[in-house]
Amino acid sequence: MIQVNDKSFNEKIKEEVTDYWTSRAEIFNELKIQELNSDMRGRWLEELQKYLPARKGLKILDIGTGTGFFCFLLAAEGHDLTGIDLTEKMILEARKTSEILGIPAAFYVMDAEMPEFADESFDAIVTRNVAWTLPDLSKAYEKWHRLLKTGGVLINFDGDYSREAEQQKLPENHAHAKITQEQWNAYEHLKTELRPISNPRPAWDVKLLKSAGFKEIILDEQVGDRIYSEINQFYNPTPIFTIAAKK
Repeated sequence: MIQVNDKSFNEKIKEEVTDYWTSRAEIFNELKIQELNSDMRGRWLEELQKYLPARKGLKILDIGTGTGFFCFLLAAEGHDLTGIDLTEKMILEARKTSEILGIPAAFYVMDAEMPEFADESFDAIVTRNVAWTLPDLSKAYEKWHRLLKTGGVLINFDGDYSREAEQQKLPENHAHAKITQEQWNAYEHLKTELRPISNPRPAWDVKLLKSAGFKEIILDEQVGDRIYSEINQFYNPTPIFTIAAKK
């Protein structure tokens, strides 16, 4: 049976995640720039502001930043953003986009399970569609808790991706429309590998967050209905949830 502390398994998963996102980075970045310039910008900002402290200049860490969507969204609101991602190609795209948009943010190649920052460095941590890919989610939540200042908040948008139906029937327009068959196969393979070491979410997340020391945990399973109210090029067919938790 696979254990979450199996180093060889964990490294294999992370290599597969890195390879997958390296292959998608450029097209993914194009989609995220379109999203920043669409109605989606306001929708995501509204969801984030429900949980963020109501002041400017927050130090925020975006874990699994990809090409920097949340970083640019929140930096434009006057916050101090740092984005990390395991995939170097994603970080390179994020840095280029930062220069093009003229929105400052710091970007680093870094493991989401082991962010290399001092304890109590951030007022908030945001993350989107990342936690499901982590082979040791318990370890990640414990580390993220330490990175937050007292009273800081974790805002996690995710879905139970490893349990969705294989290559479910998709509408003509959706966020994955430009994925190749090879990329689909890699995605489906990753889901089957992660399924045995995870439990149904988000109930599992709530349990792990409590064990990590988080409190005031808020769960919202209707966020996807508000964000993806139209079936267009940004549409995510997998039901998503928000978990916000305070230190």
